[in-house]
Amino acid sequence: MIQAVNEMIKGIQGKVCPECGQKVHEHVESYLLECDRCLSKKVE
Repeated sequence: MIQAVNEMIKGIQGKVCPECGQKVHEHVESYLLECDRCLSKKVE
């Protein structure tokens, strides 16, 4: 059963940045959608 859970987790796709289409490297409890590069370009 543990092996089945591990296979399921491997199959989950990561987030993709809506701005540039690159895969977003998630941090724990992160709700951001953009990648670090696109976030750094934004003016607050």
